[in-house]
Amino acid sequence: MALEVIGAGMGRTGTMSLKAALETLGFAPCDHYSVLGMTPALWPAWIDLIEGRSKNWQSVYGEYKAAVDCPAWFYYRELAEFYPDAKVILTLRERDSWFASTQDTVLSDWIFESWKQWPAELVKITRAATLAVAGDRRHDRDYVLDWFERHNAEVERTIPKARLLIYDVSQGWKPLCEFLHVAVPTEPFPRLNDRESWLKFRPS
Repeated sequence: MALEVIGAGMGRTGTMSLKAALETLGFAPCDHYSVLGMTPALWPAWIDLIEGRSKNWQSVYGEYKAAVDCPAWFYYRELAEFYPDAKVILTLRERDSWFASTQDTVLSDWIFESWKQWPAELVKITRAATLAVAGDRRHDRDYVLDWFERHNAEVERTIPKARLLIYDVSQGWKPLCEFLHVAVPTEPFPRLNDRESWLKFRPS
């Protein structure tokens, strides 16, 4: 199996909702960081890719039709080259809302503290190929927003327009289905993994 859809949008831009939407549309299974975290059999292959010992993306994506969120967005250029027929979706979000969401969730101090309980291989992947790359500068608003905007601009610059959908999940089914040439489902568009869902797990 080869990837048919590559998500190039950074985390906290609606990637979980996009995962669910893609799977509804037939692009299943769809990888996402939440899936990777529960698939330890793939962690050694990911570390080989991250550390440059492998360039075989099939070793981690061979069972998937789509991949969104991290690590896919971090390696969108390599994936777009490896899977030349795959379409690319850049999920966007209003910058201030996006930054605030990262600070409450993936870049929060409580998440970084929780790493002490994680397997070492998953921490290594997280440090190298997610928003956690921001490290000690993760709360630096100007730095993080500049990174966000530069990444989005680079996706637009490097991926041919015919192959790229620039997409806000609030737009719902229509632009996504038109881009992928599939019928619009009758069911509501999924809305998942909002900030409130994350905050249920934050220590008090």
